[in-house]
Amino acid sequence: MADDSAPTTLSFQGMASQITVRLPELLEAVVSVGTGLELHTTLRRIVETAAELASARYAALGVLNADGTGLADFVTHGISEEDAERIGALPDGRTGLLGELIRHPVPLRLADLTKDPRSSGAPPDHPPMHAFLGVPIRVHTEVFGNLYLTEKRGGGEFTEEDLHVVRILATEAGIALGNARLYEATRQRERWINGSAALTTALLTGDAAEDALDVVAEQARKLAEAAAGLVLLPTAEGGLEVVAVSADEPAGMLGTVIDAASPVAELLLNGEPVFVDDSSMDVRMTTHLAPRFGPSMMLPLKSNGRVIGTLALPRERGGKLFTEVERTLATQFAAQAALALLLADVQRDRERLAVYEDRDRIARDLHDLVIQRLFATGLMLQGAQRRSVVPQVRDGIGKAVDELDATIQEVRTAIFALQQAPADAPAGLRTRVLREIGTAAVPLGFQPSVRFVGAVDALVGELTVKNLIAALREVLSNAFRHAGASRIDVVIDATVTLPGAAGDDGDGDGGGVTGVRLTVTDDGVGIPEEGRRSGLGNLARRAEALGGSSGFGPGPDGVGTTVVWEAPL
Repeated sequence: MADDSAPTTLSFQGMASQITVRLPELLEAVVSVGTGLELHTTLRRIVETAAELASARYAALGVLNADGTGLADFVTHGISEEDAERIGALPDGRTGLLGELIRHPVPLRLADLTKDPRSSGAPPDHPPMHAFLGVPIRVHTEVFGNLYLTEKRGGGEFTEEDLHVVRILATEAGIALGNARLYEATRQRERWINGSAALTTALLTGDAAEDALDVVAEQARKLAEAAAGLVLLPTAEGGLEVVAVSADEPAGMLGTVIDAASPVAELLLNGEPVFVDDSSMDVRMTTHLAPRFGPSMMLPLKSNGRVIGTLALPRERGGKLFTEVERTLATQFAAQAALALLLADVQRDRERLAVYEDRDRIARDLHDLVIQRLFATGLMLQGAQRRSVVPQVRDGIGKAVDELDATIQEVRTAIFALQQAPADAPAGLRTRVLREIGTAAVPLGFQPSVRFVGAVDALVGELTVKNLIAALREVLSNAFRHAGASRIDVVIDATVTLPGAAGDDGDGDGGGVTGVRLTVTDDGVGIPEEGRRSGLGNLARRAEALGGSSGFGPGPDGVGTTVVWEAPL
């Protein structure tokens, strides 16, 4: 074993003559290591070069985590993908010789690592390794990680010459890694800044107003390279509920609640971020989602001391730990997102106020002008009816007067609906659907038809109701902005069976669960083959998060569009 405490930078004059012979090879290796700025590529190049330089069959580079107690990344050379899959999880660097080098970052050379008492043994299916050489890599004065070499080609152990050559390479690797890490951090900051700007623009332009939380979840997930992006809002009971999801497999996530008694909920609601190395193993992670994920960031959406929710960004089990730079950038993003959400909410309040004022004006005009004119016209017709001596004319005028009376009643009903605030109506699904239909009728210029099947108010749960209403609003908005429709038919059916839905009864008969289906059909121009489909994507994500589905296609006889959205009750 070699335990060399001499300075890492060695003088060429002090080298043995054997090393001098290898100078061209060493210089070529140094040049190769210093090429490029991409961090992971640089790590791989260092490992490959070290293995070639020391004639090692296997090589690895372990990158220390933020607190320097374990490994955040582990890059290998010489082990095939098949072997890596059989071996399983990468080492965490907390035990064995890897842990020894982390605790004591000095060169370590062993003839047979299996005979060293500090060795903790290899996992099953691991290729046999005996000769060992470990050298720390420093970036400036900080230990960045360790370079490990095993199994000298041709047999035997690594020589003192190998140790000196690899130490020189480690010194140059530290310089290259310093540059690559700086470049990577700069790129990450630029990406997060651009992402924050894009998020703010999307929320304040109004295009994504109704799906603001979905936009936050999706954008944050992309920036953090996470397996999922979740937005949680406080519940009346003091916990946190998942209300927006962005994930490849979102089923079962929407509606998940972190109990008020959880220490995680308490920290987040107090405005403190929570960082977890492994969600599947951390006792603080109490939801059914925890076993699915590994490293996780949970960041309060806080602005001006006000916590409006939480942004959760988990990675897959066994995924890379979040670096200190990523944690800082994500925390800043969450603060920016919270501010953008508050501003977007204020903007939507102003827009709603403008709509209400316009509705009041329309109601006044209907009352003061239209009804009065209809009433006057009715009086004129009644006078003409009394003067007429032809029975058929009298009957025809009487029918016209009756129609005018019915029209006046309908206009009065419309005036009442226009003057009714949304909070005045009960919160049942039927009423909410009728409210959305009535609101959409103003810009559309006609009243969409609506039909209910089943006891929709009693059967459909609140979480599904909220998402169905959002889906209906999205479809009606698309019909107004893009379809040019003159007729829209809406059907809400709470008696359908959803085959293959989440929660399958599992009896093997292929049955599904009872669900609710929203079907909206229009006679417009249809959906073009090319163009934006962000709204339709939002519909699908909402449905999938509940264990349902969403789709679209041509309307009856190939005219217009039919959108179908369905989810379990």
